[in-house]
Amino acid sequence: MLCHDLMMTTPARPVDVLRLHFGVAVQEHVSLAPYTSARIGGTADIFLTVSFADELANAMKVIWEQGIPYAIIGGGSNVLVSDKGVRGAVVLNRAKDVRFEEGAKPAVWCESGVVFSNLANRCASKGLSGLEWAATIPGTVGGAVYGNAGAFGGDVSQNLIWAEVLTKNWRKKLSADEMQYAYRASVLKNGNENAIILSALLRLKNASKEEVSAKIESFSERRKAAQPPGASMGSMFKNPTGDHAGRLIEAAGLKGTRIGNAEISPIHANFFINHGETKAEDVRALILLTQKTVYEKFGVHLELEVELIGEWDV
Repeated sequence: MLCHDLMMTTPARPVDVLRLHFGVAVQEHVSLAPYTSARIGGTADIFLTVSFADELANAMKVIWEQGIPYAIIGGGSNVLVSDKGVRGAVVLNRAKDVRFEEGAKPAVWCESGVVFSNLANRCASKGLSGLEWAATIPGTVGGAVYGNAGAFGGDVSQNLIWAEVLTKNWRKKLSADEMQYAYRASVLKNGNENAIILSALLRLKNASKEEVSAKIESFSERRKAAQPPGASMGSMFKNPTGDHAGRLIEAAGLKGTRIGNAEISPIHANFFINHGETKAEDVRALILLTQKTVYEKFGVHLELEVELIGEWDV
């Protein structure tokens, strides 16, 4: 009887609770490095892969109900995962359903795990314009909508009709105005409430396949010429008002600076490159060195565009 009582009162492990709901989609002690564009980072205590938006919503409800610490990753760009890994659960968003609305006012509905660059190319194959700028954007629709990603004069705020958003208390559609977009920012990114992007409806225009494809090719060539090859997180810092982070870092004499196998790219100073087996702490040391040096020389504080995930020393 004592053994039975003990079994009844012992709390279930978070991983076991998640396995009751999601079965083999839940794993333990998974290295996160292969799931990030920089190929850097430690392990996740719990790793849950979701395959559609409703499954993501169900996963978040369980995680919130159980009070499990969590992080969500999609394409793994714009994140730096700690060498110590991530306590709690990491949710890998693989919700990738896409539906086109064609006609006089074309649009595309997509789940948040869709790779944004792939979506832009799918639009091109249908002769639908408006997302050409996104063909060079790494990561997923969810991350782009959350942070108002942009390039070549375009950004999410110009295309978004609505985003379906989930919090602990509600699930609803927010318009572009309600998202309160600014440069690489939104009401969700700036707010205090945990919010998850489930899907989005994006505005398009009718055009010819040749016209859209030519514009994408032009943007891709410009991107290749300006940005370095190799494993990186994408742009490390936001551009300060009226200036460019890369210009400031270069002017501070930091291009090519290296700590361990992490290097500030000699091609574009706002990209930090992983030259193999790089530690997240080396990248972070480069971040702090860059912020300190640029502030001392120019009085400008560079704000991270990359998000730090996991356990970090203060």
